[in-house]
Amino acid sequence: MRSKSSRSRPEPDDQATELDRTDRRILKLLQEDATLSNVALAEQVSLSPAACLRRVEKLKRDGVISRVVAHLDPEQLQAGMVVLIGVVLDRSTPESFAAFEESAQKVSGCMECHVVTGEFDYFMLVRTRDSQSFNRLHAEQLLYLPGVRQIRSFMGLREVVSTHKVPI
Repeated sequence: MRSKSSRSRPEPDDQATELDRTDRRILKLLQEDATLSNVALAEQVSLSPAACLRRVEKLKRDGVISRVVAHLDPEQLQAGMVVLIGVVLDRSTPESFAAFEESAQKVSGCMECHVVTGEFDYFMLVRTRDSQSFNRLHAEQLLYLPGVRQIRSFMGLREVVSTHKVPI
């Protein structure tokens, strides 16, 4: 692995951090269960606890591990409905993109927002309780997003695949 500065959020680099087989195994195991103790993790990757901890800390410093979070069950939190929203802006200017992106971050239940190619400018992934709550969100927030010419909503009927795991 290549060393970078110890800033909390490293700047993107031209080259990705070089990972060996042990680093990749650590990352796979932590993606599966981030609550693994360092001792258990070290045992599974055949390292001493001290060596394992040094590697995990380096992966964090290098920004490979950006954060550790709890993965929650949306159904139990009344956010079981997934809605994919395609957005077309009325202009393609840096100012209109910036205004939309700033506002999109404030949309209730917005889990993701991506600039995309093709027919739409953005795709948003929103979680909400049900179709009625999405209808309220649409009327109270989505219609007022700046610079929007068109919004198309796609309600998820059944989740087939949903993962937080990055391919390693």
